[in-house]
Amino acid sequence: MIRLLIIADDFTGALDTGVQLAKQGVPTRVTTDREADLNEAGAGCDVLVVDSETRHLPPREAYQIVYGLTAQAKALSIPHIMKKTDSALRGNIGAELSAVLDASKADFLPFFPALPEMGRITVGGIHYIGETPVAQSPFGQDPFEPVQSSSVPEIIAGQTDLPVHVIGENQNVDLQNTRGIAVFDAESQDALARAAGDLAQKNALSVMAGCAGLGGTLKDILSLNGERPAMPPLSKGLLMLCGSVNPITRAQLLEADRAGYAHIHLEPEEKLTESFFETEAGLARIRQFQETLARNPFLIIDANDEAEDNGLTRAYAQAHGLSTDDLRVLISGALGMIMRQLMKGTIPGSLLITGGDTLMECMKRLGVSRMEPIGELSAGVVYSRFQYEQKDYCVISKSGGFGRETLLSDLKNDMEQGR
Repeated sequence: MIRLLIIADDFTGALDTGVQLAKQGVPTRVTTDREADLNEAGAGCDVLVVDSETRHLPPREAYQIVYGLTAQAKALSIPHIMKKTDSALRGNIGAELSAVLDASKADFLPFFPALPEMGRITVGGIHYIGETPVAQSPFGQDPFEPVQSSSVPEIIAGQTDLPVHVIGENQNVDLQNTRGIAVFDAESQDALARAAGDLAQKNALSVMAGCAGLGGTLKDILSLNGERPAMPPLSKGLLMLCGSVNPITRAQLLEADRAGYAHIHLEPEEKLTESFFETEAGLARIRQFQETLARNPFLIIDANDEAEDNGLTRAYAQAHGLSTDDLRVLISGALGMIMRQLMKGTIPGSLLITGGDTLMECMKRLGVSRMEPIGELSAGVVYSRFQYEQKDYCVISKSGGFGRETLLSDLKNDMEQGR
């Protein structure tokens, strides 16, 4: 029986929260089929994570999808529902939180935006990335979904008229008189866990919202069972498909270059021409990728231009009348087609996919809608298993803003040392 339903708005977020429970042994499954029968999709699991793919949808459409999933969960008497939000507050936060409240008919929804393990904290209702308010961080300059305010209540109020309250650390909540959405400050994982645990003791966690920080507390708080699984060894070699423009990922790529990775940058016409990698020229390019992999099993196929400002891509997009949203869709689609073509052969080593849109498109092209998170290689860097053509494969995934600067070079060293 499903004890906890988590509704995420993108694929990497679904995995990086689901893995917080899976790595503690709680049977957990992630599905990208937002129209699935929840009982069937979660058969044999205590935790089902649904990627609703609502990050880039209009707010009203996102509301309707999350409302439907929440209503189905309530009809099935699933005791706990968590709306997983982005740890940098991107996406349809207000619309989706209000959908959970409306569909569940609850009066109160506690929201824990913080991910202290990654330095993402909430103080006085202001969300920080390290010491920087989120709107002034690189997430405020994101070309696809910039965060325009650092105030969590202000972000929520942009999409709902529900009352929003800020609850300070160690502040008691008057549950009888607090209605709407309550934003909980947290500067540490301990503070987050204490606040969530207190609500659980008061039976006030039937619906909740937050990111992987909250997810990591729920095994003990909700008395979910499980023993820590062993992490399977990584195969030597790494193919990375990079669809992220985040500066953190760009820094990781520079370190990878120094560590000896082969690094291929897609040309604008390759990544921005629909179905290019199904043409004769595209298939010839795939053969080049395969030949490079045969020479160097550590390969990055990168949707970024070689120049840091991505000027060539912007110029091509302008010349062809492509919008920012067109760029996002076409680039993830191109990487998905590359993945499908390469999977027709033999890929040495492991797969690493960066960016939720890219991961979603890769799995969609393979016809894969279910994945089982296994563990984390480091905070936010998730190791998962999926089945394709009756074979088991493993993939490493992460959001563009996750992972230490030396992530890729460390992975290469670990693999070469057999660790």
